Amino acid sequence: LQVAQVCKRHDTIGQDLVALCVNDLLAQGAEPLFFLSHLACGKLDAEVTETIKEGIAEACRSAGCAFLGGEVTEVAAPCPSGHCDLAGFVVGAVERGPRLLGLQRAEEGDVLLGLGSPGIHGRGFGVVRKILLTSSLHCSSPAPGSCGDTTLGDVLLTPGKMFSPALLPVLRSGHVKGFAPTAEGLLGGISRVLPEHVSAVLDALSWKIPEIFCWLYKEGNLSAEEMAQTFPCGIGAVLVVQKDLAQHVLQDIQRQQEAWLIGKVVAPRHTGSHIEVENLAEALQLSSPQQLLNDPTAERQPQAGKRKVKVAVLVSGTGTTLPALISSAREPGSCAQLVLVISNKSGVEELRSAARAGIPTRVIDHKLYGSRSEFDSTIDRVLEEFSVELICLSGFMRVLSSPFLRKWRGKILNVSPSLFPLIKDGSAHQESLESGFKATGCTVHFVLEEPSAGAAIHREPVPPSEGDTEAALAERLREAALRAFPLGLQLVASGAVWLGAHGRTCWRR
Repeated sequence: LQVAQVCKRHDTIGQDLVALCVNDLLAQGAEPLFFLSHLACGKLDAEVTETIKEGIAEACRSAGCAFLGGEVTEVAAPCPSGHCDLAGFVVGAVERGPRLLGLQRAEEGDVLLGLGSPGIHGRGFGVVRKILLTSSLHCSSPAPGSCGDTTLGDVLLTPGKMFSPALLPVLRSGHVKGFAPTAEGLLGGISRVLPEHVSAVLDALSWKIPEIFCWLYKEGNLSAEEMAQTFPCGIGAVLVVQKDLAQHVLQDIQRQQEAWLIGKVVAPRHTGSHIEVENLAEALQLSSPQQLLNDPTAERQPQAGKRKVKVAVLVSGTGTTLPALISSAREPGSCAQLVLVISNKSGVEELRSAARAGIPTRVIDHKLYGSRSEFDSTIDRVLEEFSVELICLSGFMRVLSSPFLRKWRGKILNVSPSLFPLIKDGSAHQESLESGFKATGCTVHFVLEEPSAGAAIHREPVPPSEGDTEAALAERLREAALRAFPLGLQLVASGAVWLGAHGRTCWRR
């Protein structure tokens, strides 16, 4: 309310209030029926009152409940002009059977789903106001990463997400064990659905954290633990789902809004923390696009008039070429821009490397999906979310499905430790030694359903060496891949090379 007064903007305050009340009803699986409000102020401002009521009415329409109006009171105690206090009350109904959502039924092995929300929520504004007192930015300043089209006050006043319309059918399906909004902070929300005999582990690199939380983290000099305790950090609510039903529930929710697999329920930990959020500091360190442009160490522009091609890198924790790809994308005149790193394993070094470089990351755990096609479909949705145009496989240890390869035909690159397409990656070093070949090396190529020698983009030979062991040859091939893969990526991103309709590499004359 104080930030709204400073910004002279009250249209979102009522929406935030309704969302806060309605989302609490969902913790019982209840449907909102009607809403009432109470506004107390020192001196009545008719325009402000009307704006707040319009926001409440609009939110009630979205929630499918009636707004029965609200009482307005002018308080006798001294109160600065324009300042007010706003309260809300919602009534809902639920059948006796589905009311189990409020109980802590999570068990070891269950999965945690997170629902995206950009709002800060009321509890965190005490910290926000302290940060604003010492910050160089004001509510009227351009928001971090907005390029000047949105003010900091606009972002701070973004209302929390109201989940009622999208979630009620899912909650009533019987597939959800628990639901809790995170208005009291990420840790506080999860603790509402977590019994004492189990713990939870989340990976902050598996969901999208809005830029405003990264700014609050840096500007307020807060710790990762303080952020998780105070703010929702981009997660508006958490669901507990049985592992074998997680993918089905997630797909139902994603038809309505952003949602991710963010963690799992594990055996009780005796490290002092009931809930552990891994990689939160790394995720919050991600710089905004505008900050990266202003950073001399990251200022790498392509040639005038050329647009950078958006590239995603898929890793599994053995992607040794990722640093080379990051470095290449930052070189002057680069035609590629790394916009995303996806890993099928959490906590791997590549995710931390990407976070340090300011590249968004996602963890999509293949073990949580019933089939290869479901896993690939999730990757595809995330790639579309970031408008990815090219994919690099950097030590990615999963076999991609035929539908995925057909959709991204000519857009997936890999590097193999062999000059010969018939030698499989897993035994390339040993077979090269045993075959008596006079030359070996690595090949950057397009990834197709059926491997083809004609899909090669660039070959990097490795000079022969007498007495080569398998380990020594593997190291020299790795060094060759670090040189070859970035070059192959730039050739494709620049348009010099592409995959023709006949499945063979084409070159621009």
